[in-house]
Amino acid sequence: MSIGAGQRRLWAAIGLLACLWTLPGCNTLPMADADGSDGLSAQADGEARRRARIRLELAASYLQRGQPEVALEEVRQALVIDPGYADAYHLRGLVFMAQGDLALAEGSLRRAQGIKPQDPDILHNLGWLQCQREQYPQAEQLFERALAIPSYAARSKTLLSQGLCQQRAGQAEQAEKTLQRAYEIDAGNPLVGYHLAAMLFARGETRRAQFYVRRVNNGEFANADSLWLGIRIERALGDTQAMRQLADQLRKRFPDSRQAQAFDRGAFNE
Repeated sequence: MSIGAGQRRLWAAIGLLACLWTLPGCNTLPMADADGSDGLSAQADGEARRRARIRLELAASYLQRGQPEVALEEVRQALVIDPGYADAYHLRGLVFMAQGDLALAEGSLRRAQGIKPQDPDILHNLGWLQCQREQYPQAEQLFERALAIPSYAARSKTLLSQGLCQQRAGQAEQAEKTLQRAYEIDAGNPLVGYHLAAMLFARGETRRAQFYVRRVNNGEFANADSLWLGIRIERALGDTQAMRQLADQLRKRFPDSRQAQAFDRGAFNE
């Protein structure tokens, strides 16, 4: 199944957002491994890891701010300091993903996995990369490996990405089950609620879709996409009052959005 440039950018953005939820460095980075030695070599290794970690924290911050080139330079400096730092290769892979270079991204993520083969975040990001490359069986295997790690705390993140990948692969029924699992774990996650509502609406299950999108739009994370989806769902169900209320929010909060423009044109099926 081929996709256009606009869809590629959308999937990359979704993937990057999912990656950044638990990206080492967005909050804290792992400290250098300790071996219990008090020798000078161990002290030197610990100091190198500390300095590399500072560089990596800066790189993660630049990536989140949409400056991948600067982030890449900070990662390069971290690897000069500490060439065996798995988290630096991991983050370098995410930077390459943000830049759309999937081949270089995979090389970096594979290097990180070679150092930390059971790191669920690395497995997750490799799975999302394979999904972008339309290598769906490989993506599924990597997602399942991440989910099988008992200590993995960000399971809803991986289930969301797995469900979106299954949808993209044409496995609608399995995708819905996977997103439902994500919702059971993290019902307050607006990304999960939005994508579950969108999937159900596309399948004609409008009443069920209404339940999920209303929860999103009644919360603090409603955006132009969720409001527009809510408008279309309420219109399909014939609730003109709810539709008008959502439209008022859309026009007030996002007046220049393509969704507001589509509403003004009456282009509900775009």
